[in-house]
Amino acid sequence: MSTPENLDTYQWPPSNEELAARVGLRPEQILRFDGNTPAAPPASARPAALAKALADVNEYDRGRYETLRLAIADYHGVGLDQVSLGAGSDEFIVLLAALFAENGTVASVPGDSYSMYRYAAGMAGAEMVDDPAHADLVFVCRPNNPTGELCEIPEVTGQLVIDEAYAQYAGVDEIERVSEGAIVLRTFSKAFGLAGARVGYAIASPETTKIINSRQAPLSVSSLSAALALAAISTPLDVTAQVAERERVARELHALGLTPLASFTNFLFIPMQNPQGLVDRMLPYGVMLRAYARGLRISIRDEIDDDILLGALRAELLGEVLEESPLRYRRATAETLLNIRLRVPGEGRVYVNTGEGIYDHMLTQLAFHGGMDLRLEGVGDLETGDHHTVEDMFRAFGEALDLALGDRKGLARYGEARVPMDEALAHAVVDLSGRAKATLSISPDPGMAAHAFESLAQTARITLHVTATGENAHHVAEAAFKAVGRALHQALVRDGSLVRSTKGSL
Repeated sequence: MSTPENLDTYQWPPSNEELAARVGLRPEQILRFDGNTPAAPPASARPAALAKALADVNEYDRGRYETLRLAIADYHGVGLDQVSLGAGSDEFIVLLAALFAENGTVASVPGDSYSMYRYAAGMAGAEMVDDPAHADLVFVCRPNNPTGELCEIPEVTGQLVIDEAYAQYAGVDEIERVSEGAIVLRTFSKAFGLAGARVGYAIASPETTKIINSRQAPLSVSSLSAALALAAISTPLDVTAQVAERERVARELHALGLTPLASFTNFLFIPMQNPQGLVDRMLPYGVMLRAYARGLRISIRDEIDDDILLGALRAELLGEVLEESPLRYRRATAETLLNIRLRVPGEGRVYVNTGEGIYDHMLTQLAFHGGMDLRLEGVGDLETGDHHTVEDMFRAFGEALDLALGDRKGLARYGEARVPMDEALAHAVVDLSGRAKATLSISPDPGMAAHAFESLAQTARITLHVTATGENAHHVAEAAFKAVGRALHQALVRDGSLVRSTKGSL
């Protein structure tokens, strides 16, 4: 079989390394607003979710991941024999074009829609046509990528495929049309936050599902990806925060004189001339956007990342002074996965969520009283206890703080604070010397407070003295973390002088 003539090539975006090299940044300074993915992995993506799959990674799954397919069937209220798994919904787009439109015709609704449909048509030797009423295969992207609109579904005579990659953000679905012969596509890449796992699925009649399965490569989804997908679909999904953030960003864009379309997705589309020009101007700020022929598409991430985007736009469009972006840091071990955004100094905007309640609260107090902006999110193997998660969250925070301090020149260096909390009293002294040492007396310790401070001192390369006493272990620990935060706040003051050391350097 010869290669189809004039075959469109799917344009994959450049890597962070390539983008950073273009503008003289580090790869970790690049923020991707061009892929419609969340800012962080889901809480379900914890090491325990992979344990069984890793133990059996030498084996094939003989049941074609029946447990995952059954979970998907239950999620949508359909039969197990109506679910097919694939390597993202893209596998199905290519497969369905070959099944239903080889050397025939393909249409998309809206006409300005996901580029993969045109690519799949080319692979099948099919022609893209404007009129969906008489096409052999019709892809309806609902909500639509890249415009975000929620289009009407037309009457068709060919095979109808409804691509619902972003349906969770719209709060609607068309699963009931499967009984009328439609095929519905879904993905774990967007709302579920598993783009790297590459898992999608098709829901169709039992007869159509049997045909789809017969044309697929065997087990195109890996066992590790299937395990992550099962954990994700077994965890309640809540996109309300991202939807609210989308509306906030839309308001901010309007205030900048931009006019995003109403969106039912996790991105915004702004009609404009020469969108590539703005994409190129934003890249030196570390912000990567996506240009289309008719406008600009901006993914919604979270408040910290989106504020970086908005700040860069204000600087570029209005000439405002750009606030320094927070440092981004990730720590991944066999037990934990932690993502950090840290700005020092900041405004005390702090969000910590690892599932380790008391120590999430303690780090929140430290960062808040330290005048930092911190967002630390992640997961750990809480099933085995709190040791790994607490240790790694404070080691990760310390590593990020060390990076944020840089050469430490111009800092006050020393800080001291006393904090009472009811019957408890804590005293903390800190030296940003670059020498890692912790001298601690915390009594009673709720369990991991002293170890948390040791982990922080080691990785942040600071000298830390803490004394805390009282009757209630929680009060003692909270007073200690607040005192360390307030001591750090003093030490982090920049007065523009050289390093305060008789040795000439820290």
